[in-house]
Amino acid sequence: GVPHAIACSSGTTALHLALVALGVGPGDEVIVPAMTYVASANAVSYVGADVVLVDSDPESLNVAPEAVAAALTPRTKAVIPVDLFGLPVDVAALRGALPEGVAVVEDAAEAIGARVRGHHVGASADIATFSFFGNKTITTGEGGMVTCHSPEIAARIRLYRDQGQDPDRTYFHPVLGFNYRLTNLQAAVGLAQMERVEHHLAERRRVADRYTRQLADLDHLLHIPLVPGDMAHGNWMFTVVLRQGGAGGRDRVRDHLAVDGIETRPGFTPIHRLPMHADGGAYPVAEWVGESAVSLPTYGRLTDDDLDYVVTRLRAALGA
Repeated sequence: GVPHAIACSSGTTALHLALVALGVGPGDEVIVPAMTYVASANAVSYVGADVVLVDSDPESLNVAPEAVAAALTPRTKAVIPVDLFGLPVDVAALRGALPEGVAVVEDAAEAIGARVRGHHVGASADIATFSFFGNKTITTGEGGMVTCHSPEIAARIRLYRDQGQDPDRTYFHPVLGFNYRLTNLQAAVGLAQMERVEHHLAERRRVADRYTRQLADLDHLLHIPLVPGDMAHGNWMFTVVLRQGGAGGRDRVRDHLAVDGIETRPGFTPIHRLPMHADGGAYPVAEWVGESAVSLPTYGRLTDDDLDYVVTRLRAALGA
């Protein structure tokens, strides 16, 4: 368990608060995977620090500890590992690559319910952030959470979240803070959702397990990240990566599925392909995922017949 959990207005503001609370700022560097949602990198820019991108492991699609180790400099203040699509990063292994004083801010926005060796994601990080956006497993419409072990960091997060207001002096604001509070109404929705979180997670596991079994013979066409035996996947998005064909092949598959009434999503655009974060670097795994990933319908109300239909039409789209 983690002793401090602070609700806020989104997963993005959770990341921003985490970096502010750590004192990250101009002149500092923060290591971020090139394959992630843009918020992971934007939060670094919000505090004036430099984004240092690293590539991902081609199996898990998560950040590789050796890539992080190679990117460290004396200016490195923090690392933001991202639990991509719900598969957790082994933060304990990542820590082995880090010198003392470099903080781990785990972006677990996509991974609520995921576990590593029995512990919930975020438990091994200095700070972890979560999202309750409308497409997440638990939603408040929009919302987020920051968790941490340090009471000092927790106090700073609470201070900055609430316009910098001193908790002991009403309307006294000793620091420049933000309006990053979660509303009471959103919190009520979230609490009701949490009462059924295990049900939601079980339904997503059922969906992912059925996809995995029925697509297992297409390994020559599709990459499906393996889930290590000591981990439990959060199953936010069941995502496959086409081994060949690039963006054109991926888009043809998506178009084929759309005609069949099946909505899918592409992979995230790699961070280095975005104008504000372009660095001229080469990140082949991030490029591959960005061009070739397809996220299939993963919500828990899908019936087995629905899933079988998706698989049948995906096979047809692949010519398999």
